[in-house]
Amino acid sequence: MTQGENAVAEPYGDAVQEYPADVVGEAAAVPSGESPAADELASGALPAQAADDDAAVDLPNLELEGEIAADYVEGLLDVADLDGDIDMDVEGDRALVSVVGATLDELVGPRGEVLEALQELTRLAVHRQTGARTRVMLDVGGYRQRRRAELTEAGSNAADEVKRTGVAKKLGAMNPFERKVVHDAIAAAGLRSESEGEEPDRRVVVLPV
Repeated sequence: MTQGENAVAEPYGDAVQEYPADVVGEAAAVPSGESPAADELASGALPAQAADDDAAVDLPNLELEGEIAADYVEGLLDVADLDGDIDMDVEGDRALVSVVGATLDELVGPRGEVLEALQELTRLAVHRQTGARTRVMLDVGGYRQRRRAELTEAGSNAADEVKRTGVAKKLGAMNPFERKVVHDAIAAAGLRSESEGEEPDRRVVVLPV
């Protein structure tokens, strides 16, 4: 593939290889004020069905992505001399790889920043072998599950406040995974929301009816 403004160089290996920017979720810029679906789909946080409800889930390919991702993560753990078991699963239309059986706070980092970076590296490793875009998700020590519960509660509370006051509420900066969870919670409460701003300060705004 020719080099261009929408390419991201792989940060490892003997040679630099170019990848489409949308493989690295955060590399794809989204205009301020974009709809939640467009925002999180561009970053890889939404299932592909959000763009095409008829898209069939290719289970064998997802399982292959999970195996490649698991091998890559296992290699990272070996290099870092860290202990942890690797679990593989398929959630909806994406492969899920989890590091379990150990508390590895250093692989999560503040607000999950290290985990997000490791997930992007894992996606690059899968893309390197398959040649296709991947939305594989990486979790460490159940961090994403705990964070999802916290964000769902925060989104519900924000929706309740906006219902009560009738005034739009702007939440703190979040990554695409976090914004997707909050958008879902707000929609479940019967309100609308949108994302505004540029990464890494992009945030959810809860809108009154």
